[in-house]
Amino acid sequence: MPSTSSSATTFGTFRRSILGFGSDHNQVHSEEVNNVSKSKLDRELDGFQDQVSSQFHALSSASADEFLSIEWMSKVLDAYVACQDDFKTILLNNAESLSKAPLDRLVTEFFDRSIKALDICNAVRDGIERVRLWRKHLEIVSSAFELKQRNVMGEGQFRRARKSLTDLAIAMLDDHKDSGSAFSNRNRSFGRPNKGKDSSHQRKQGHSKSLSWSVSNTWSANKQLQSMASNLVQPRANEISQNGLANCIFTMGFVLTFVLWTVVAAIPCQDRGLFNFSIPKQFSWSTPLFLIHTRILDESKKREHKNSPGLLREILQMEKSINLMSDLIDAAQQFPLPEEQQKEVKDGVQDLSSICNVCKNGLDTLDRQLREVFHKIMHCRNDGLGTLSKAQS
Repeated sequence: MPSTSSSATTFGTFRRSILGFGSDHNQVHSEEVNNVSKSKLDRELDGFQDQVSSQFHALSSASADEFLSIEWMSKVLDAYVACQDDFKTILLNNAESLSKAPLDRLVTEFFDRSIKALDICNAVRDGIERVRLWRKHLEIVSSAFELKQRNVMGEGQFRRARKSLTDLAIAMLDDHKDSGSAFSNRNRSFGRPNKGKDSSHQRKQGHSKSLSWSVSNTWSANKQLQSMASNLVQPRANEISQNGLANCIFTMGFVLTFVLWTVVAAIPCQDRGLFNFSIPKQFSWSTPLFLIHTRILDESKKREHKNSPGLLREILQMEKSINLMSDLIDAAQQFPLPEEQQKEVKDGVQDLSSICNVCKNGLDTLDRQLREVFHKIMHCRNDGLGTLSKAQS
């Protein structure tokens, strides 16, 4: 990526050329230019803080039905990208100031935190793949009742649906100590010998994914997030006085950590236990982030006894559909089914198909956005380090 000329460097050259004349008039003019430049930076920093505040205010006011849904999570990632773009512009345009103490330490800590964030992005993408596999189980249940040409449900359809629901319930267990057996059951459900080309392809996909996680077996999303948050310290008074750049770095580091904390709370992830996130009080974005934080913890408390693998609203809908369809299938003891009972099954299958459709499109979007976030973090770090290195030389 071509290097961006920093406004601080341009002004520095301009200021030296003016001071070279040595006249009082030129010195006064130099101070006026400095004030104009500082005013522009202040406006950029204020604009960045307003951007963070407005983005997360909209997210915090989401309705109960929208909160923690795939659509809402997509907006969370969009909000992060918008804040990240503004931050990167400020970072590159003020490399000269950021390359000096004490700001250089804050920038270095931010870039170290970015490395940890990349691991979390990889782990969450694995989690999205897990939800995709659960959706495939639900599609098997749905298709089991669609294969019959006649308007009468047969016992064979119920047996096939029951088998898939049982495998899905096992796969959704969030027991990391027994994750091997859970995935083993999952893989068997996606393909057995001599069941055709498509089944063989599904088996290979499931098998390869279970053996190719992007992080090690001992890696913990919870510990990684705690590590990111541990050195996330608000700037001291003397640092804040430096054009507000210290506040800007702290804000972006906080937003990065908070967004990933939110994503890990929603999507299945290796060792994704939540910890209490302390929200600072003096920023314009403090209130909306506090509201989101509180709502997520409240949702977690509601569902912790159910051993839910993630707080994503569509996962909750999956769980409800699994329970409903399991009850309906278990209740089917005599065939052909009575008309009323058959209608209940059809309604349940329709709801299940609706969840599958939402997940199919929404998860693809989330996956693309998460890839974009990964690259945004990586490019910001690489470009920032390169620009700061030039400013120091």
